[in-house]
Amino acid sequence: MAYEEENMQSVEEYEMTKSDKEIVEFVTTHCDRWREWRDTNFMVEWDEYERLYYGVWADEDKTRETERSRIVSPAIRQAVDNKVAETLEGMSGNGKFFEIDDDVIDMEKTDVDLMRRLLREDMKKDKITKEIAKVVKIAEMLGTGAAEILIKTEVDRAPATQAVPGQQMAAVGVVETERVAVPIKAIHPRNLLIDPNADEIMDSMGVAVEEYVSLYQVVKGIEDGIYRKCKIEPMYDETDLEQDQITSTFQDDKVKILRYYGLVPREYLEQLENEGKEVVDLFPEDSAMDQVSDLVEAIIVIANDEHLLKAEKTPYMMQDRPIMAYRPEIVPGRFYGVGTIEKGYNMQKAIDAQLRAHLDSLALTTVPMMGIDATRLPRGMKFEVRPGKNILTNGNPNEILQPFKFGNTDPANYETAKGFEGMLLQATGTLDSAQLTLAAAGAQGGGGVGLSVAMSSIVKKNKMALINFQDEFIVPLVQSIAWRHMQFDPERYPMKDFKFVPVASVGMVAREYEQQQMIGLLQTLGPDSKIVPLVLKGIIGSSSLANRDELVAQLDQMSQPNPQEQQLAMAAQEAQLRLVSAQSTELEARAQESAADAQEAQARAQKLMVEAQLYPKEVEAKIIQGLSANLNGDGKQQEFERRARVAELILKEREIQTKEDIVNRQMRPSQ
Repeated sequence: MAYEEENMQSVEEYEMTKSDKEIVEFVTTHCDRWREWRDTNFMVEWDEYERLYYGVWADEDKTRETERSRIVSPAIRQAVDNKVAETLEGMSGNGKFFEIDDDVIDMEKTDVDLMRRLLREDMKKDKITKEIAKVVKIAEMLGTGAAEILIKTEVDRAPATQAVPGQQMAAVGVVETERVAVPIKAIHPRNLLIDPNADEIMDSMGVAVEEYVSLYQVVKGIEDGIYRKCKIEPMYDETDLEQDQITSTFQDDKVKILRYYGLVPREYLEQLENEGKEVVDLFPEDSAMDQVSDLVEAIIVIANDEHLLKAEKTPYMMQDRPIMAYRPEIVPGRFYGVGTIEKGYNMQKAIDAQLRAHLDSLALTTVPMMGIDATRLPRGMKFEVRPGKNILTNGNPNEILQPFKFGNTDPANYETAKGFEGMLLQATGTLDSAQLTLAAAGAQGGGGVGLSVAMSSIVKKNKMALINFQDEFIVPLVQSIAWRHMQFDPERYPMKDFKFVPVASVGMVAREYEQQQMIGLLQTLGPDSKIVPLVLKGIIGSSSLANRDELVAQLDQMSQPNPQEQQLAMAAQEAQLRLVSAQSTELEARAQESAADAQEAQARAQKLMVEAQLYPKEVEAKIIQGLSANLNGDGKQQEFERRARVAELILKEREIQTKEDIVNRQMRPSQ
């Protein structure tokens, strides 16, 4: 507090100028109108949604006047937590929730890899994932979640050892390195103000964040030159800005800060920059056109609704606003969306009414009650029932005391509440394990078919919600963070136009279901199938194992052949080819030899056939020659005729024998 008092004394003579008052009035007037519209339409519902999620009872949450039970069912909280888990698992289940697409014609690929590694490293240091989880939870609860992108310089400290020059010893100490940090901060809808005429942040006239901060943060900002010197005093007069409505808040040493990102008249900023100089006003003062003429994008910071801490044109090179919003379900024409609690609100109220009625009935049917004849009790006696107590009566206790109860509690009340819980999960698009089993059993076909039918609807709903989350929040957020690093840390980040794309596509339920399908596929494949490594890589890659990357790398290494094994395989393949070639040559030679033998046999057969055909003629010639030889005397003619008849008979006999031999040769191969 010593510095704070010193700072207050140093700015005691400070007085706001006319330009300061004008720009403060312009911003606060618009923000007041936006806040009034938001509170009128949403604040009451948001407070009730938070009570339902945290299980806090309030008198205005009664479902009937005679209600005494204060139980709040956890069904709606289960639905919200399921949706948050599905979204976060789908976003970063593989540890990398964004990628960068490189141009096809870009021959230099190292810039994309460098940008990817730098951005992931810095986002991990700035704990971006933790704040995104807060945004998703708030969005599922209230229908709208937002995040503010901040810029600051941080000092990274690391232990180090440094050698001392000229001595054989080393100094142990800490190495400090400055870096540009771009963290994000989750914003509650009650701390966010936006022009009701717009349904997107960049389409609105402006967007503002109002919250209570510690006094020391404002004083430190003044000391560092971030804020102008102002006489700031602690102030706390409004509780709606606190994100936690369940517990009481600490109210000391707080300052209300309004950070406005949007359009303001250019002349207001010019008057601040040119204090004392005349500025030409194009439109009449206090006119409607004067309020919205010649607007320029600016950043305005106001403390306690009156002190101007900062006013400047936006320093961001892309002229974008450092506010990102996410709506699980977008309502056309309206900025604020619909969350899980709003979807299941009616069923949650029905569950609470049924459970409270059940508990109120138990109070009447289980707690002992007595009917008493008051005229026969001792005077001044305070009647109560407890173990071991003696009750005094003026007469027979059986006639004076009568225990009784109001009927029996209907067990169907609890079963009805369970039915309402199933309807709530249907309304919110979530199912727990028990409801999933019932849905699978009730689906047509039952068994595996029923489970597939039940899972298909859940997977489709979760995938659509995840796509909306990626397109509306993740990609713009990563892009804006990259732009801040390029602008304020150009030595480390390359200044190029990168195309950021989300990596995740399915949530936890869908991922588990896909893995079961792939495991079933593995059972149908043999161990030697070439598809098995690819399926295993897909199963491990989509899992959330801590050593997932190591397993995938090992599978890649196993799929790549060993050089020695590859050489041995090539040598074996060459030997096999040589063996096949030799066997083919040998078979070809044998075939040629067989063909030659066949030709020789055919020629021999033809020769024998020719000889067989010529043999009768040769015999006939010899016979004729024999018939004509040794013929003497007068009986030559008779002797010649006799010999001719004998020769003819011999020729016929020889001809028959030859034909029989030919037939026998022709029939021998077939036998």
